[in-house]
Amino acid sequence: MLAITSLLPSPASDHINALIKSLEKEFGLTDVQATPEPHLTYQIVEPANLEMLKQGLHEIARTTKPFVAHTTGLGMFPGDNPVIHIPVLRSDDLNLLHHQVLALAAPLCSRTDKFSAPDLWLPHVSLALHDTTPELLGPVLQFLNNQTFNLELEISNLAILRPEGDLFVREVVFEFGR
Repeated sequence: MLAITSLLPSPASDHINALIKSLEKEFGLTDVQATPEPHLTYQIVEPANLEMLKQGLHEIARTTKPFVAHTTGLGMFPGDNPVIHIPVLRSDDLNLLHHQVLALAAPLCSRTDKFSAPDLWLPHVSLALHDTTPELLGPVLQFLNNQTFNLELEISNLAILRPEGDLFVREVVFEFGR
């Protein structure tokens, strides 16, 4: 499985990485670091034709201008291993980009993530996942309570991340407007 994302540049990525490192130091939470670069995920896919997917993403990026997305607050997806995240506010620019990625990926991929459907997609930046527990949730949220989560994220690329060992690493990055 591959992830179609936008990698987040500094200063937002520096702030997010500092939060992730503080969760490692305080609570031993490290699984989110399997993807070393903070990012916003549009879709998880299993492409039937990776080259055509790359060509399509390149074309979307070439014709898209960078824009700013905003975050606010702190979120959580419940479960045995709750995901703690920073919600990203949906905007016209972000919705359009998401729609373009979905329209491209649907015919080129044998499998796509159902949670990326337009009516289910909750854009976010993960701070902790997989190694969390319901018991840790209260202390972690209390710890994060005094942090700031009102960030401006420059959305200026489309990237494919692929699994490599225990990590998700860059396959390719397409900068907007190039």
